[in-house]
Amino acid sequence: MFFKDYQDGFIYTGFLLLFLLIIRFFVNKVIAKVSKKQGINIARIHLMQRYVSVALFIVALLIIPFIFGTEAKDLILLFSSVFAVIGIGLFAIWSILSNITSGIIMFFSFPYKVGDKIQIHDKDFPLEGIIEDIRAFQLHLRIENGDLVTYPNNLMLQKAVTLIKKDAIDELFEDNTDMI
Repeated sequence: MFFKDYQDGFIYTGFLLLFLLIIRFFVNKVIAKVSKKQGINIARIHLMQRYVSVALFIVALLIIPFIFGTEAKDLILLFSSVFAVIGIGLFAIWSILSNITSGIIMFFSFPYKVGDKIQIHDKDFPLEGIIEDIRAFQLHLRIENGDLVTYPNNLMLQKAVTLIKKDAIDELFEDNTDMI
């Protein structure tokens, strides 16, 4: 009895999920193609693909209630309450969200890549090192004395950065030793 009442809703939900999976497949292919052309690290590619999956999942969660006949006013009331609570929480963690957003921006338009030697012009703490990894929250720099420095992504977009040498990591490890 329950299934018969909502049979059309389940069918439409199945089509929606299939449609979103197809979109996910094509968007992930585009991300991989653009990344390969720009020589982007495989870990960053997977991170961007996870972001796409989460975004499409959220879209599905927003559309499915309408398929089953929920009215907009009911969802508006629910979401306004939820977003008020989330907004307070997000205000508390704005720095983390800023770093994630900066990581997404850096994925598409960061002029440097893993292995480049850069100099960060920060008046209080200038840095010069080789980029070992670019993650969702921070950049990993190996400085001359061998120390690993993590630098927040949001600061990378706020500070002036100079490219000292392209592919400097190749020269550093010419003896075929592992970086890690």
